[in-house]
Amino acid sequence: MRAIIVDDEPLAREELQEMLQSYPEIEVVAQFGNAIECLKHLKQLQAEVLFLDIEMPQISGLELANMIDSDNAPAIVFVTAYDQFALDAFEQNAVDYLLKPIDSERLCKSIKRLKERLPSTKQTEADAPANHSYQNMLKEQQLRLIPCYYQQRVKLIRLEDIEHASSDISGVHVATENGTYHTQLTLKVLEDKSPLLRCHRQHLVNVEAISEISLEDNGGAVLFTKSGAQLPVSRRYFKAIKEHFGL
Repeated sequence: MRAIIVDDEPLAREELQEMLQSYPEIEVVAQFGNAIECLKHLKQLQAEVLFLDIEMPQISGLELANMIDSDNAPAIVFVTAYDQFALDAFEQNAVDYLLKPIDSERLCKSIKRLKERLPSTKQTEADAPANHSYQNMLKEQQLRLIPCYYQQRVKLIRLEDIEHASSDISGVHVATENGTYHTQLTLKVLEDKSPLLRCHRQHLVNVEAISEISLEDNGGAVLFTKSGAQLPVSRRYFKAIKEHFGL
């Protein structure tokens, strides 16, 4: 199993990696000190397991888990020093929950669970009932910040500042009044976990940013945003736009 360790404490990362060396079935392919760097490289590394600290600056482990597309999500083992974090809820789910300092016997049980349950993470949600409450919890959580990458910098954009999000062959781009930035999040995650409304297969829009709607003869429309961007609206998604504005 290809694994990634994410923890803002270097010693904690090293200790866990050392403990995992006892398990030949686990290959730690990367360590990251924050959720943003992990998200940036997650797809490329093709990890099957995340050992994920919860309490981290800027973006927590729970928020990172919420940003990962459930269709391609690795199994997640939360690692934390705080036992008040929904411990009871996680104990009954497929995703495990380890307390720091990590006990070697408890880690052994966690690896055993991963070996037994990892194949089920490739199944549909209906095939994996033990994951339901965990998956439902993540679905109900809204995104707070969107990590975006600009040259060598990472910009954390608030949802309310986004005008629209669009995808093309190079990935997903988030547009604000001040510029456009690339994000590793998928349009599906942004649609499911933010107020952004889908107006086209390749576009989501913040309805608060719409300044004008131009009706088209083919039953679709074009949206104009406050900053002057134009977004196509396909007939399939126009109903939701009209309902929002009472048209």
